Amino acid sequence: MTFRPKYITFDCYGTLTYFPMHQVAYDIYEGQLPPEQMHGFIKNFADYRFDEVMADWKPYLEVIHCALERACKRHGLAYRPEHAKRVYDAVPTWGPHADVPHALTRVAKKIPLVILSNAMNEHIQSNVEKLGAPFHKIYTAQDAGAYKPRLQAFEYMLDQLGCAPEDVLHVSANPRYDIFAAHDAGIVDKVFVNRGHEPRPNDAYSFAEIRDINGLPALVGL
Repeated sequence: MTFRPKYITFDCYGTLTYFPMHQVAYDIYEGQLPPEQMHGFIKNFADYRFDEVMADWKPYLEVIHCALERACKRHGLAYRPEHAKRVYDAVPTWGPHADVPHALTRVAKKIPLVILSNAMNEHIQSNVEKLGAPFHKIYTAQDAGAYKPRLQAFEYMLDQLGCAPEDVLHVSANPRYDIFAAHDAGIVDKVFVNRGHEPRPNDAYSFAEIRDINGLPALVGL
């Protein structure tokens, strides 16, 4: 399978940027729950973040605040707003997965690269600079007024690029946020980056699969 898109569009956090939000939360609450309950707490924090972004757009600090507060309530922990701020402030410090810079730089020489991220504008540039590859455009949930998996986020990106869904190849390691929604937005060509932290999507969503970004150049004939 070889793709010939006008643009390759990417999820950023988790796909390109290493995203250890679970570790930050673990470091904050370590020792406050028995070890066997910490896994559930971390999972619930992630699940509540997904739930929070399905509503109308709000700043990502509020998303983290609400999700962390709900997870704490569920597990009987005292919630402190400064803990949400600590998680939020860690985001722009994170760099790329090791496989990303070289492979992206190679692809960028032939095909324009675009990011569509559930990010705040004050964060994303720091993360993108650490990726070490040139990007044609960077769009955030703050720009779109909607977080993925809201279709509004994908529609905003396509409108800004002035292209149709069939003109892009969308790449993500996050099925719930990206692969399913991109499919519903009419994006036929998709790549699931199976980094092992998310379940593999159902084949009905029609995607190519790679283990990391090193597999991307071959998919576009490089």
